[in-house]
Amino acid sequence: MEKITQKQAPGMEGAMARWYARQRASAPQLAAVRRFAAEVTTGLPAGAAVLEVAPGPGHLAVEMARLGFAVTGLDLSRTFVEIATGNARRAGVRVDVLHGDAAGLPFPDRSFDLVVCQAAFKNFGRPVRALDEMHRVLRPGGRAVIHDMSREATRAAVDEEIRGMGLTPLNALMTKVPLLALRRRAYSRDLFARLAAESAFGTCEIRTEGISVEVRLTRPAP
Repeated sequence: MEKITQKQAPGMEGAMARWYARQRASAPQLAAVRRFAAEVTTGLPAGAAVLEVAPGPGHLAVEMARLGFAVTGLDLSRTFVEIATGNARRAGVRVDVLHGDAAGLPFPDRSFDLVVCQAAFKNFGRPVRALDEMHRVLRPGGRAVIHDMSREATRAAVDEEIRGMGLTPLNALMTKVPLLALRRRAYSRDLFARLAAESAFGTCEIRTEGISVEVRLTRPAP
């Protein structure tokens, strides 16, 4: 069976990246990020090493650092590296944000206890390679969590998601149009299961809610 690939989505830079960062900073969205940070790090030991792949403006990375974890971020966008670094500095936490590609993580084997990728996996050109890299940098017993838009999301679910973002009407419209376009790049449950099977993980757990799909993958302990 042919491996799943797609054209790498162009990284956001400059004014577009800064506009996106502003839209992701509404109070309802930041509250959701705080809840997700607590949920995704549940069970990690104090000071555990966490990698966020494609952190964008870095809100999730900041919240995980506030919980006491050693957080590293890696993003293809140099503008997002700058924005995330600045957001961490203003929050008074340390997050090391580097420029790089998910298909070639610049970290040694077995470096992290947790790898997180939120709202970005659908943009990767080599998704199986990205999963293999996540597996490589995880310590035995570590897990990767991918939280992204589902290809099976309905228009009604997209409308409901945007209503909860706390955006102005104009920004809500400017968010909805690209979100519907990005749905075509997103993966369904079945495609995620196939990606996991083709990767070093071999298997995964999948759950869906609203417009989102969450995939959890574990590197088994020896």
